[in-house]
Amino acid sequence: MPDESPVLTSETLRRAPKVLLHDHLDGGLRPATVAELADATGYAGLPTTDPAELGSWFRRAADSGSLVSYLETFAHTCGVMQTEESLVRVAAEAVEDLAADGVVYAEVRYAPELFVERGLSLDAVVEAVQAGFTEGTRRVAANGGGIRVGTLLCAMRQHARALEIASLAVRYRDAGVVGFDIAGPEDGFPPTRNLDAFEYLRQNNAHFTIHAGEAFGLPSIWEAIQHCGAERLGHGVRIVEDVKTDADGTVHLGRLAAYVRDRRIPLEICPTSNVQTGTVRSIAEHPLALLKRLRFRVTVNTDNRLMSGCTMTSEFTTLHETFGYGLDDFRWFTINAMKSAFIDFDARLALIDDVIKPGYAALA
Repeated sequence: MPDESPVLTSETLRRAPKVLLHDHLDGGLRPATVAELADATGYAGLPTTDPAELGSWFRRAADSGSLVSYLETFAHTCGVMQTEESLVRVAAEAVEDLAADGVVYAEVRYAPELFVERGLSLDAVVEAVQAGFTEGTRRVAANGGGIRVGTLLCAMRQHARALEIASLAVRYRDAGVVGFDIAGPEDGFPPTRNLDAFEYLRQNNAHFTIHAGEAFGLPSIWEAIQHCGAERLGHGVRIVEDVKTDADGTVHLGRLAAYVRDRRIPLEICPTSNVQTGTVRSIAEHPLALLKRLRFRVTVNTDNRLMSGCTMTSEFTTLHETFGYGLDDFRWFTINAMKSAFIDFDARLALIDDVIKPGYAALA
């Protein structure tokens, strides 16, 4: 049940410490940056170069109700991110924007293979993004703030480079890369197509999450966990299809749902994005509320801040307005996420005890 906190303002929620586990670098650019980089790099494919109109266009294009159509918007952001300079800029600005939104720890993901069209090597892409994250973190600290950013490297599930990208993630894990993921269209591209990559990661004691349970249902989740060994589920929201509720309100968990809950497998839920892609019909009908009530390890995330026109603050605000959640609930989501991060235990505990808990206590 929601707690009894007083009505919260968006500004209070902005100041609350937040942890973000599912955010795509190429889905979070500032509209003005997209326009400026298009001009600087000679990319001519934008529907408009006016920043305000461009931001609105991305949101409208993403509101399609289809994951496939939603993913098509990334042609433009990836199109302007094909140079080292653009990658550094986008990464640095992402850190600044997240810190301004109250995020104290973020894992930002991207697929290096999408940024090699103009000749950059995979290593050069990773090093440029890491340089940008370092610069953004420096700028935040210079302004009196604090944020830690880890990188997740994605392989596109429709391509055949997962093992190559997994090797890249292991190679750069001492330089800020904290894990691996597969992204892209789920339907027709099951996670088991990339078993060699997941075997390699496990053998190297490396962390990974898997996009599953968004555009495809329970079989995708089952394969991600039982065949591939996913530590977290990217979205994972369709696990609710294995939860049945009787007319009298009695809830029954199927074998898979019970396994996910009992093993405390984190769900990287992205409420606004889930509505845009047609995974759920509305925020009011989002199964996040049921999954929270059943004590699944639910985390709240943005997915793609540009396409969804959202921030962590706006996601929290929407959940507050829809479900009546208060500070205790958002503290719970945040600690869930921090417990589930792919950094070492001591660092996770320090952020929980020294930053998150005191931050919420001050707001209360």
